[in-house]
Amino acid sequence: MARGADRSDSTVMKTTSAPTAHGFGKNQSYRQAENLEERVKPRKDFLTRRSFLGKSLAVGAGTIGVGLLTGPRTAEARGGLTPPDAALLRFAAAAEILEADFWIQYNELGGVQDDEVPGGTGNADYTEAIEVLDEDMPIYIHDNTDDEITHHTFLNAYLVSKGAAPVDLEPFRTLPGSTATGSSGKLRLTNLTQLTIDTSWWTRYRIDDHNPDLDPNFTFPQAVPTLGVNQHTAIPRTDADTSDPNFLQAIANTAAFHFPTIEQGGNSLYPSMALRATSAEVLRILISIGPTETMHFQTWSDKAGNAPPLTAVDPVTGVSVTFPDLEVDDETLNKSLIMPEPCPFLDPSLPICSIIRPTQTSGVAMRTLQFLTDMGLFTGQSPAFFALMTQLAQDADHTRHGRRR
Repeated sequence: MARGADRSDSTVMKTTSAPTAHGFGKNQSYRQAENLEERVKPRKDFLTRRSFLGKSLAVGAGTIGVGLLTGPRTAEARGGLTPPDAALLRFAAAAEILEADFWIQYNELGGVQDDEVPGGTGNADYTEAIEVLDEDMPIYIHDNTDDEITHHTFLNAYLVSKGAAPVDLEPFRTLPGSTATGSSGKLRLTNLTQLTIDTSWWTRYRIDDHNPDLDPNFTFPQAVPTLGVNQHTAIPRTDADTSDPNFLQAIANTAAFHFPTIEQGGNSLYPSMALRATSAEVLRILISIGPTETMHFQTWSDKAGNAPPLTAVDPVTGVSVTFPDLEVDDETLNKSLIMPEPCPFLDPSLPICSIIRPTQTSGVAMRTLQFLTDMGLFTGQSPAFFALMTQLAQDADHTRHGRRR
């Protein structure tokens, strides 16, 4: 259908999230390790990824080996990618594959069902709860899903076109998803049923005297504090989750805040990585995809404000969640203020400016990975998955463009 038409227990680290200045979520506790970087020692040789990337890495393994011995100018003269640029695009591709995976789950249950995003059959009760926020929510979910699929498809195809290895996460598609009506029942890469959502981005974009890049120790208040503790499901796990209208609306509200929480991460990730690109074409890719994440973020931040105030208790876990009324006069919480408020930028002595925040490049890939992990998105994933994602993040974070940091 054309756009615009109607249309368990984990073996991974157990984390809780607290708001951080960077807005990626700061880990407080782990089940298996203190942090992701302890899973893989920094800067392992690129060849260690062969056991994880499987066939896709085999396609480009020779290219990677050559790239490590080839200077940036030589690689570009051959029409290829420098190893740093390839590392940036590989991390972006991995992030987009993961993003597409959970958006597909949302679309199967609450989005438009068509040939553009096939798989599910829709869940009428969940869709109705989603539509309480906006009657066009199924269209928005569908189009956001389609966007993420095109992003990772393009990035991997571009890598291959330049003789570089693409990213293949299919070996890690092992997580069970929803069994509710509408779900395809396919195995997943991501987990939407045990989320701990940091909603401090809400106030970070409304407060005009703090910037996480300049005030790393400032704590931005949460829009929905109870989402930031314990674990919450953003999709009906089974048909039983659709039997209580109040709890089902809480599930839909959780999804409504998860959408912009994810997209604001990409909103910062792309410009941060673009500052490290060495070629004009890779820079063009990053600054062309990045703004679409910003468009998603603003759309979803607007819809999240429409989440009806309520309190509900998960009948399975006993966890309670409360969604406050955000139609308030307080400018740090007011749901109508979806345009980024100006804030300090680069130097506090300069006038405030409306910007994307944060955009500090140092460690951005690892912070993004930690943010997603703390959220519970990878609950149930294997140590091998974390090893691969950590390596991809470290490779991206070790890139440099001149003196930029």
